[in-house]
Amino acid sequence: MRAFFLKFNLNHTLRLSETIKFNMKILLKSVKIIDKSSKYNGTTQDILVVDGIIREIAENITAEDTKTISGENLHVSAGWFDLRVSPKDPGYESKEDLYTLTNAALAGGFSEIVTLPNTKPVVQSKEAIAYVKNFAAAQILNIHPTGAVTKNCEGKDFTEMLDIYHAGAVAFTDGDHTLWNADILLKTLQYLAPIDALLMNRPEEPSMTIFGQMHEGIESTILGMKGIPSTAEELMLMRDLKLLEYYLGDSKKDKSCLHFSTISTKEGVALIREAKQKGLPVSCDIAAHQLAFTDKDLHTFDTNLKVNPPFRTQDDIEALKVGLADGTIDAVVSDHNPQDEESKNLEFDMADFGIISLETTFATLNQFSELPIEKLIEKITCNPRKLLRLPSVSVNIGEEANLTIFNPTHEWEYQTKDIKSKAKNSPFIGKTLKGKAIAVINKHKVHINNVEK
Repeated sequence: MRAFFLKFNLNHTLRLSETIKFNMKILLKSVKIIDKSSKYNGTTQDILVVDGIIREIAENITAEDTKTISGENLHVSAGWFDLRVSPKDPGYESKEDLYTLTNAALAGGFSEIVTLPNTKPVVQSKEAIAYVKNFAAAQILNIHPTGAVTKNCEGKDFTEMLDIYHAGAVAFTDGDHTLWNADILLKTLQYLAPIDALLMNRPEEPSMTIFGQMHEGIESTILGMKGIPSTAEELMLMRDLKLLEYYLGDSKKDKSCLHFSTISTKEGVALIREAKQKGLPVSCDIAAHQLAFTDKDLHTFDTNLKVNPPFRTQDDIEALKVGLADGTIDAVVSDHNPQDEESKNLEFDMADFGIISLETTFATLNQFSELPIEKLIEKITCNPRKLLRLPSVSVNIGEEANLTIFNPTHEWEYQTKDIKSKAKNSPFIGKTLKGKAIAVINKHKVHINNVEK
């Protein structure tokens, strides 16, 4: 399969893997539109973007002085949106900084990401929010910081959430840390209600996962490793759902006010499905890589497979797929968590959890979810924006261009030399993946990925 190019005025061609700012016209040739909110959904059209605005959508557009993006089997959707990214910057720049994070996100096709507060210092002040937003202002990538619920994400004392919200936090979470204190979670729901902000919690009963290395089951017994039981996730889901019912009383809400991050178990999906059927305002996401591996894959002791929540069983994966298909699972995230060599090149029980995944999320979801492309795209475009009460993005005339151009059938090998993230902790290195982002258009800028076999 040939590479994709950015063509200047039809007589000069430049291969790019970088971002450029444009003040002229961008013409997308013969792209299939995947956007249920667009009247052009499912059709193949040309799209003309002028000064950052979609000016024309038609079957055959001819325009002078255009920069043209064309290629095989091109699709276009609203810009992809990732709800869960560990930025590491500030404080842990040896693992990732905001520049390499931006490059990795664009390589993965994302025009917007949400960052967790688990940096050093923790994102728990107006200044910390401003640090992220000021960086993002000059980038093609929109970066939406979340604010910590508790000081230093320790689960003990509240941060000044109202101040952080007005500074630009899009949601509140202790990120990698579970809100283990029931009173804290209940009061947070009450505190966030007047500003209609989303609370995000990773369901895990921490007292059950101490020293845990992988999913608790037959495989952990064979390998002699301390397990992380499914019950740890399910108990916290039960607790939080009960607290939510207590908080709501007889009142009703039409938007999710409690979001569960990176669920991983069959019973977890069932609990959230039941809660939604009862009308509780809840939502959830899964990490894309949870669909690709099981606990059996850990027999290699590859520390790149050490993630939390851990890779579960095939039965859990099948339940996740059903949950994606029936709408129980609202969104899919990368759960991008960069780690340096000092954190991963160790014995398995000493290595840190996490993988890099911004660059592989779409391909993983495309290859393993069994979702039709329209529903798949919803999980990484309109659904995350709706959960965060952000403006919708669509492929329609007159809309500001926030677009991802991609080829869902392009097969490519993920190689270390091509990784844009500063970290290299990925179990997908050396594997052939299916589906690739070609370009991102956002904020009057265009980024073209160098896409080759």
